[in-house]
Amino acid sequence: MDLGLLKTFVEVYRTRHFGRAAENLHLTQSAVSARIKQLEESIGTPLLTRARNDIQLTPAGHRFLSHAEVIITAWSRARQDLAASCDNGQSLAIGGMYSLWNIMLNDWVSQVNQDHPDLALMLEAQSHEILVRKLINEALDVCFMFEAPQVIGLVDQEVAIISLIMVSTEEGIELSNAVNKDYIYVDWGISFSNEHARAFPDMAYPVKRMNHGSLALTFLLNCGGSAYLAEGSVESLLQQGKLFCVEDAPVITRQAYAVWQASSDKKDLIQELLLLL
Repeated sequence: MDLGLLKTFVEVYRTRHFGRAAENLHLTQSAVSARIKQLEESIGTPLLTRARNDIQLTPAGHRFLSHAEVIITAWSRARQDLAASCDNGQSLAIGGMYSLWNIMLNDWVSQVNQDHPDLALMLEAQSHEILVRKLINEALDVCFMFEAPQVIGLVDQEVAIISLIMVSTEEGIELSNAVNKDYIYVDWGISFSNEHARAFPDMAYPVKRMNHGSLALTFLLNCGGSAYLAEGSVESLLQQGKLFCVEDAPVITRQAYAVWQASSDKKDLIQELLLLL
């Protein structure tokens, strides 16, 4: 299998546009089309539906996408591991949910790099489902997520308790108004959803819903409103008077977990680095 074909397929899916994919890959548009055609002929089934300004995956394309991503990542890991071994060093592939990078992982990785400058690092921000899949396929060594997966062969360790607080751009706003006027529902996972429903059983369905804390924070600062955000990520904004705590809003806590393969040959390194958290 030509890795270039897989990368082209993934880039066309990501951009949903042959022209933009060609620009990003430094190819001509005709070359991108030829690669997709070659890949489909090799597999024996169409992977994309092509309509003007509307490129979608076929059912086979959806199934093949995860395999393509795993193969590309595995190849990158193999090259990184070999390069590290030639330098008598180690490598570590770290994945994390998008929100956790801003809350805790960016600072942790900086500390890891400072303490272990020769450690080759590969970092990824992904959804929970993709992280679990890449752990199982050994495309990642350790992942950080809110919900610890119940999968045989994976072990987890709680590494942080994150406080989610309701903040608003309006000072002194009452809780009843905060959850009914310009409220942004941030998806912090199943446990948060259950706690939120218990805290606000009569709340109307939020018009604005977002799945990343950083996305919600940017929207909040630009457009106003209220939302549950990680306390650590808004601390400086509260001090500056750009955001305000909503009085009487309950604090909802989430546990963050590190997850890795029980059989990983890097488990000792992982547990050593987790101490830095």
